[in-house]
Amino acid sequence: MPLFLAIGGVTVAWSANVALVMILSNLLAIAIGRFAIKNPGQGPALPTSKPGLWKSFGFPELLATASFGHILGAGLILGLANAGVL
Repeated sequence: MPLFLAIGGVTVAWSANVALVMILSNLLAIAIGRFAIKNPGQGPALPTSKPGLWKSFGFPELLATASFGHILGAGLILGLANAGVL
């Protein structure tokens, strides 16, 4: 059996701590995206009841920041699981 087949990664079962890490990483990514996106508001707007809160933050920005947040969250969850924190 080759060595790379014998090595398995640590996977973590879903728990409230895993959900909290993912939620916080998505919120962090959205906060970073609010200030880092160079040309906001280029696509369709979000259907929100309070337009002042999400002004110039449309659907493409939400998809981009949520995607980044999930990538960041997956990395954090795997890293924390391998470190034994989760």
